[in-house]
Amino acid sequence: MTDGSAGDADYGTIGTGYRNYRQPEPELEAAIAAQLGDTRTLINIGAGAGSYEPRDRIVTAVEPSASMRAQRPDWLAEAVDATAENLPFDDDSFDAAISTFSVHQWSDLERGLAEARRVTRGPVVIMTCDPALLDRFWLVDYAPEVIAAEARRYPTPERIAAALGGTTAVVPVPIPLNCVDGFGEAYFGRPEMLLDPGARRANSAWSFVDPEVAEASVERLRAALDDGSWDAAHGSLRTQPHFEGSLVLITSHP
Repeated sequence: MTDGSAGDADYGTIGTGYRNYRQPEPELEAAIAAQLGDTRTLINIGAGAGSYEPRDRIVTAVEPSASMRAQRPDWLAEAVDATAENLPFDDDSFDAAISTFSVHQWSDLERGLAEARRVTRGPVVIMTCDPALLDRFWLVDYAPEVIAAEARRYPTPERIAAALGGTTAVVPVPIPLNCVDGFGEAYFGRPEMLLDPGARRANSAWSFVDPEVAEASVERLRAALDDGSWDAAHGSLRTQPHFEGSLVLITSHP
């Protein structure tokens, strides 16, 4: 039996224990809510385990991975088994749409975004990373192959905006120090977390790097933490409240 993952990452493999590391971060939830305004019905495309699904709105979740659908908590509605590129809904079915950390995994970005716009009569809000800004993160010094893999996968904000059309804004989102959504840059001030295999597995970029290369990167980081060179270079990040990294919200109004 296959997992049903529709993008470039096999969540049947990397999705194990995903919710242990990838929880919705309240500050990011608030940023998304601000972009959604007073909309009531919402489609969450590439919903995964349900992070960032507002509880004060009527949400329809779409997720092709059986592994990720199975990790949705009981208080969330069951997700529809479908892909972004083929949404099984009528035109203008929803007030708004969101997609968080998902668009870089779609097999056809333009088609998926066209579908998001087709079924949505209001704002489409995309949380993603700007590939041009990924090398702000210190991990580039220890695992450049991982950062390069991420940069190859993430579409540019300009490409996303062009595909969505309408009136589009790109808003940088500061990452809080103790961010509970463990994407890579969430650990900007907690480098030890990236020594945890589960934390790395929950960041799919590591799965796109040769295992021996990935292990060598981990050992470089481990050595830098052991000998104090990481702290000598980046120690101030341990208490820095926010990090201005690659995270952005892209909002399109028709």
